[in-house]
Amino acid sequence: MNGPEEGVGTMPIAQPDLEKIASEVAWLPPDQAALQLEVLTESQAATVLGILSPAVAEDVMLAMEEDRRRGVFAAAPEADARQWTANLSFDADALGRLMEHPRAVFRAHYTVAETVERIRKLAKNVLVTYGFIVDDAGKLLGLVAMRDLLLAAPTATLEEVMLRNPFVLSPTQTVIDAMRMVVNQHFPIYPVCDKEGRLVGTVRGRSLFEQQAYEISAQAGSMVGVEKEERIATPWPRSLKFRHPWLQLNLFTAFLAAAVVGCFQETINEIVLLAVFLPVISGQSQNTGCQSLAIALRGLTLGEFESGSERRLVFKEGMLGLMNGIFVGITAASAMLFVAWLQSNAQPWQLASAVFLAMILSCILSSVTGALIPMVLKRIGTDPANASSILLTTITDVGSMGLFLGIARGLLG
Repeated sequence: MNGPEEGVGTMPIAQPDLEKIASEVAWLPPDQAALQLEVLTESQAATVLGILSPAVAEDVMLAMEEDRRRGVFAAAPEADARQWTANLSFDADALGRLMEHPRAVFRAHYTVAETVERIRKLAKNVLVTYGFIVDDAGKLLGLVAMRDLLLAAPTATLEEVMLRNPFVLSPTQTVIDAMRMVVNQHFPIYPVCDKEGRLVGTVRGRSLFEQQAYEISAQAGSMVGVEKEERIATPWPRSLKFRHPWLQLNLFTAFLAAAVVGCFQETINEIVLLAVFLPVISGQSQNTGCQSLAIALRGLTLGEFESGSERRLVFKEGMLGLMNGIFVGITAASAMLFVAWLQSNAQPWQLASAVFLAMILSCILSSVTGALIPMVLKRIGTDPANASSILLTTITDVGSMGLFLGIARGLLG
């Protein structure tokens, strides 16, 4: 559905108001942001999108109806519309999604005086950090900083003062790969070139790290079934729609754990003390698994996984589970021994041994599971953080309770 055309029953909105709208839209989920822009004319909506960061703007564009999006593109400056169209052709996690149209583009034969005059005109509307020098085919030859122009002779050409072979990024590489490349290359803006060396856009360092910070911040919610699209401003009915299905799944998995306990009801009836230590075993194994899960997710987010690193991580987490299980198992077994002695239980050492063995095996299981879940989810093409905490809780609850009660039944006869 197209928005109202300028001059047809609408009052034009001043630029400061559009900037305020952009700041409000930036905090909304994409579909709500697109809906809020419906009240604007197509050119006004294009202005708002131009103010937003590229990643946010493109999410909003994708949430628009196709006809509305085409109209907004048509009303936008040609360079912006062309850049937005190009950006949307890349994968969702590609650097190309964050590109902006390069503004300060010059030829190598321009003199410093000519370039400064052009920059004066550009600076009225855009922030100019570097000048990019290209040839007739659009290939990037070099760049020039404002300091270089200030110190150079007015009659010198850009070819004489430019920095040749500048650091560049590729539009097809992932944001993670780009972040690794720029760790030791801190610039306010980076040129982006295709495989032929043509300048196809620029990416601001701020946009690059903002996008990755957003992805990392979304992990905590994804682990427990909170979607990335949900924000503080999301209405409660929509938040309910996002969250409730995962809570139903979590309830179902809790029934699985309860069913395991039910299988050992006779054993629990004979020795009620076992029920006291069930949450101890379960809680400890969950915490151990969450530690492994956090490390695995961090490694995937930062692109630390290489060939063979998956096995090393699983082995490492298994060893940590074993050692942590031994240490906390000693503490938990001592507590069981003390409580059983206070209650004059006839088999205190068997109970303590059951706690000790169950704690070790549960910690190993939860550590390995926490490391494997994100890798398995990624392998099958699912978001590695997507409700991973719910899956981990299910496996650790069922496994730890089953192990504890099974070992106790075996040792107690």
